[in-house]
Amino acid sequence: MRVALMSLAACLLCVPAALAQSAMLRTSFGAPDLEGVWSTLTATPLERPPAFDGPTTTEEKAKAFALANPEAFMADTSDGVGARVSEWWEFGGEMTRIGGQIRTSLIVDPPDGKMPYSAAGRTRLRQLQQEVLTAFDGPEVRPATERCLAGGSGATGAPLFVPRYNANYQLVQTPAHLVISMEAGREARIIRIDAPRLPPAMRRWMGDSIGHWEGDTLVVETQGFVPGDAFKPSAPILVSENAKVTERFTRLSPGEILYTYAVDDPETFTQPWRAEMILHATQARMFEYACHEANHSLTGMLEGGWAAP
Repeated sequence: MRVALMSLAACLLCVPAALAQSAMLRTSFGAPDLEGVWSTLTATPLERPPAFDGPTTTEEKAKAFALANPEAFMADTSDGVGARVSEWWEFGGEMTRIGGQIRTSLIVDPPDGKMPYSAAGRTRLRQLQQEVLTAFDGPEVRPATERCLAGGSGATGAPLFVPRYNANYQLVQTPAHLVISMEAGREARIIRIDAPRLPPAMRRWMGDSIGHWEGDTLVVETQGFVPGDAFKPSAPILVSENAKVTERFTRLSPGEILYTYAVDDPETFTQPWRAEMILHATQARMFEYACHEANHSLTGMLEGGWAAP
């Protein structure tokens, strides 16, 4: 009887804490609270590297991988403008943990942790990569990131990839919208909740994003991308303009959001593929992203391309 009473008392003490936690993670209008500044930084790559033969690993193997492959964690000792330890780069030092397990890739399906490019998709990706090195006829042929129309490394739009720097995202909610303001590229993606989709002819940078709640998870379906935003050259990743991306945001704790996404793109891949990661709350500030003001950098790139043999 004494043990039972003690257990009941302990449970009753937990109730106020649980209620307080639940209230803290909800907005004034009752939805799960996704607001705040979040970081996507992680040392786990999008695709599984050869050092791992399974979806998870141990603490020892993760540390050994970091020591044996410092380039995978962007921890080399080179210096100079644009080098990995310069003011340009920003990298996460730990691999992603979900459910207590260390993930060896953000991609969880296919099981091999690789993007399932089709032969046509791989060919198109290589063509776009080659164009980055050779196409200098005018600004229109340069990638959208160089023209400051979209953030680099695929940091903007859907899905959210891990950029090489400026990996902060500010989320702002209303009953009818979720706004994702991205530090890389200064874009703000406006997700409309329970709203009709735009006509197919109306395409947007970052796509047309419509959300709905499934329990405590916000599900966002995005399609209708602008063709010029399909290729993420510094990643490099190709998600065609006719792809459908389904994202899920689930608040796990005051400091974590589980973010998962699926890419359905028959023009590029042999099957849909899916990834999982954690968005971490951060106290970092969101700084201005001026890109290249007055297009001086773009002028220099075009002149350099014209002068190249």
